[in-house]
Amino acid sequence: METRDPGTSRFIRDAMAQEMLDPATEQALAIAWRDRRDEAALHRLITAYGRLAISVATRFRRYGMPLDDLIQQGNLGLMRAAEKYDPENGARFSTYAAWWIRASMQDYVMRNWSVVRTATNANQKKLFFHLRKTLARLDDGATRSEALSATVARELDVPEAQVEIMLGRMAGQDMSLDVPQSGGEAGGEGGRDWVDALEDTDVDTEAHVLDRLETERRRAALYRAVRTLPAREHRIIAERHLQDEPRTLAEIGAEMGISKERVRQLEDRAMTRITSQLRHREAAAMPA
Repeated sequence: METRDPGTSRFIRDAMAQEMLDPATEQALAIAWRDRRDEAALHRLITAYGRLAISVATRFRRYGMPLDDLIQQGNLGLMRAAEKYDPENGARFSTYAAWWIRASMQDYVMRNWSVVRTATNANQKKLFFHLRKTLARLDDGATRSEALSATVARELDVPEAQVEIMLGRMAGQDMSLDVPQSGGEAGGEGGRDWVDALEDTDVDTEAHVLDRLETERRRAALYRAVRTLPAREHRIIAERHLQDEPRTLAEIGAEMGISKERVRQLEDRAMTRITSQLRHREAAAMPA
């Protein structure tokens, strides 16, 4: 049996004892929050419908999630509903909030039902939350002219391939990487743990640091070389090679009062100077 946090039990008792709001009061509170950011109105609106979050949470317990966490997610959905609700659209806040509460809990269940991400689009969400109910409704003992996955796909109006994937995921169980592959105790001599079979694709830390330091050294050398250029060449290199959006030869020429061809010549000369300096520095840095 699930052990309930005392704070959650107290919250449930308090929520169930809250007043029921009539439509006029509900709308007045929503308008006060929307127009004046009246926090007292927001608090009264949310606490009045805490029972709604509790009611939805109890239905989501069949997915094996703690009631405490589900109620917390429901309250988050309730707060999002209060933030987005338009009190003049004709719908009751309770109706609008119920959608946000369910959506918040659905997201939580899908994030935590398995360590493997289960649903990422609308069809997969539909499958996750309606697959078991659909399977229970179908008469598995009857003779079919189509596969089970095809029947479910037709019932839920989703691609059959996604049904097959979801059936496989929901039929499997998460495994600890510390479980031995074959025989023996975890970490013992009788078998290698699954975690030992995983390939480490990360870049070697030492090599990564050395590469980064070398890149920074080369960049610093480049900027030092650029700073030694004559003023016009420095400006051209900065505008052409050190900006997020490089300027054209024509644009630079127009600003400097010289032709586009002259800008190109100065750029070529500047690049020759930079290359020469970098080669000289590299040679000087090499051990004798």
